[in-house]
Amino acid sequence: MSLTTPPLSLYVHLPWCVRKCPYCDFNSHEGRGALPFDTYIDALLADLDYDLPLAWGRNVHSVFFGGGTPSLFPPEYIDRFLQQASSRLRFVPGCEITLETNPGTAEHGRFELYRQAGVNRLSFGIQSFDDGCLKRLGRIHDSGEAEAAVKLAQDAGFDNFNLDLMYALPQQTLAMAEHDLELAFALQPTHVSHYQLTLEPNTVFAARPPQGIPDDDASWDMQEHCQGLLAAAGYAQYEVSAYAQPGRQCLHNLNYWQYGDYLGIGAGAHGKLTLGAEQTVLRRWKTKHPTQYLVQAGHAGAIGGDDRVEPARRPFEYMLNALRLVEGFSLAAFEARTGLARSAIAAQLDAATAQGWLEVDGDRVRPTELGRRFTNDVVELFLVDDGSDDANVDPAGPNLAQRVMVDHAK
Repeated sequence: MSLTTPPLSLYVHLPWCVRKCPYCDFNSHEGRGALPFDTYIDALLADLDYDLPLAWGRNVHSVFFGGGTPSLFPPEYIDRFLQQASSRLRFVPGCEITLETNPGTAEHGRFELYRQAGVNRLSFGIQSFDDGCLKRLGRIHDSGEAEAAVKLAQDAGFDNFNLDLMYALPQQTLAMAEHDLELAFALQPTHVSHYQLTLEPNTVFAARPPQGIPDDDASWDMQEHCQGLLAAAGYAQYEVSAYAQPGRQCLHNLNYWQYGDYLGIGAGAHGKLTLGAEQTVLRRWKTKHPTQYLVQAGHAGAIGGDDRVEPARRPFEYMLNALRLVEGFSLAAFEARTGLARSAIAAQLDAATAQGWLEVDGDRVRPTELGRRFTNDVVELFLVDDGSDDANVDPAGPNLAQRVMVDHAK
């Protein structure tokens, strides 16, 4: 079998935020004083130029500005980056271009200018419409500002946007989680990311857990109830934490889950590329701290690490992504994206099927409802100890490292 080059996306990390949230384990840094917008855009372009030989001649199907808080960057800087990036890479017609935004940084007039720059999809970090929950989460906005920000974007012509909501929050009840969704539905988003608060290592919440976090049973009740509400409102679940109206799935994140390729530029960004000539998969990540990144961008010193994913590890990586999708994957896609024959995973598929975790129907492999509850156990079946040192490798790229999910699955 040989590797087939998959679609290519571009991930751009903008690392600064107004205030670090106590649950956040992303590479985000509180902005102190004037932020170096010009210098950082120059660094991003130098970083992109350094990586371009890995993607010569390929089309870009989606762009995602993640952070941090990308909406801290004024529209003219997003515009300059997109103009320069699209002169280096071929953006397909209708290329999905998403900007993450914090309601606390929304300003009148900015959304119109983001649209003019080429942004055609927004992801709002709402988290909750309950002011008490927002305060306990350390968010800088309140529910009124959240609603106002979304309406400003709609007035500017944005008709494709995600609302990011969390459940199992400190002191949150089932009724409060339901109310969050009711208020979200009233704003008519095309996409909802709905995921459980988790206490990630090296965060304030991990060191000092807040009082009143719902227990596992209460959290599961919230998840099941909210899934029913989302379905009834016309939002089909297509990934563990992602729900969308028909035809409005996030194409960028689908590419992650389908083991597609992505260039990752910016401080701490991760990329994954299929190198056809070498018949290997390369993971590359950039140095995390913005100060060091600004100095090194465009040079080898900005590379935090390169890891060639050997064939023995590819089934695990593939499943870590693909088994998050409700529709699962096709065996033909597995062969194309990993360069391995389907026989390489036959024993694991048999074991997972026997446990009731997966169902195999011809070429299609889907997780069952039970399998979706025990995704980690299913994925572990495909983990092979090949003797490599994975301590410094993020096998999920920019997306699964976050709340088991890579959200940026928004």
